[in-house]
Amino acid sequence: MRLAQEEELMLSGRRGEALRLAMTIVVELGRLYGAQRLIRISQAHIDGCLYSAVGEAGAEFAAKLAGLGARVAVPTTLNITARDILNWQEFRIPSEHAENSRRVEDAYLKMGCIPTWTCTPYQHGIVPRCGDQIAWAESNAICYANSVLGARTNRYGDLIDICCAITGRAPEFGLHLEENRAGEVLVRFDVPDRAFDDDSLYSAAGYLVGEVAGSRIPVVAGFPGHATPDNLKAFSAAAASSGAVGLFHIVGVTPEAPTMEAAFAGRAHREETLVGPQDLLAAAEKLDACPACGGSSDLHTHGSVDLVVTGCPHASYMEVERVAGLLRGRHVKDGMEFWILTNRMVAGLAARSGLDTFLREAGVRLCCDTCTLQFPLEAWHIGSIVTNSGKMAHYAPGMCGCRTYLRSIEACVDAALTGEVAERGR
Repeated sequence: MRLAQEEELMLSGRRGEALRLAMTIVVELGRLYGAQRLIRISQAHIDGCLYSAVGEAGAEFAAKLAGLGARVAVPTTLNITARDILNWQEFRIPSEHAENSRRVEDAYLKMGCIPTWTCTPYQHGIVPRCGDQIAWAESNAICYANSVLGARTNRYGDLIDICCAITGRAPEFGLHLEENRAGEVLVRFDVPDRAFDDDSLYSAAGYLVGEVAGSRIPVVAGFPGHATPDNLKAFSAAAASSGAVGLFHIVGVTPEAPTMEAAFAGRAHREETLVGPQDLLAAAEKLDACPACGGSSDLHTHGSVDLVVTGCPHASYMEVERVAGLLRGRHVKDGMEFWILTNRMVAGLAARSGLDTFLREAGVRLCCDTCTLQFPLEAWHIGSIVTNSGKMAHYAPGMCGCRTYLRSIEACVDAALTGEVAERGR
């Protein structure tokens, strides 16, 4: 690997031990993947700040870097942490778990990271431009940045992310290179646009595409042109959950796919999958996972529910406002929990507009800085969750031991009001 003079100085230790350690890791990653050189990045997003993901080893690594005086070289936002920082007791998070989270949080703040504490930095952080070289971690954020924004990042994992941020460099391989961003498989939707009035079907569509693509780059045709950033967020998160998708192209929607030919960079595609209405519904039903019946959704399409969760990935202000609009004049059923996962930026706007007070009086809690999947739920005795998030529906059975239902936001609100989740489409 060819290193520039400044990079050699970092690697040699003449710029300090923190930079030597971080550069050693970045260079070794590049060598493993055959990179010829390092490239400068304009920003980073850190997933390794999440204690429930990195554990004690990750906490020690962050503390070591901070203790050596490490500082990030580029604007660096922080993913969710493993607690609501201000209200962790309200969510019955054990004090030991909260303290472990605090230790990791403090280490990253000492290194100069920006305390966004959100999995949607593309909506509430420093948004990269099309073509920017960045080093992002967190699967949905990676997928969205590459696909919807046209920025360039590989699927960086925990602890590699902070090393890239400290050095301001990333190895030049994979999705950083133009020639590796061409589509590889076509997924053609033949579904009426009106079907997507059920917002949960954007998650189902992403989940299906992820299963088809695996680690390949899918090109999607026939997708609704009116899909909003929040719809594409749901699609990205689900595609990165069911598959190893770091980049997709939607013809006529995403910046690198103005045409089918552009999406495939002029290359012929050899595989095509046609998706009809029944295929889309089947993907949605697959996300109605039931651990007690081996993941089957057969005959388990409706029933009682304990917790309604929206905001995975974190809810935008528009999504919070939509929930409030659906709740006008109504109140969450006694004994039911309705949580909206979001970040402090959105919570601040909700406070300024009065939405937070309205929602709390209606029985809804805003849970900030974190995700239901990342802190213990034992104290809540949650057996079943209804959500409009494909990512939540995919992970909650295994991570929380909960029965999950994927439904539209309207059906989620109805479930919170009644304590029952209806069959899909009712």
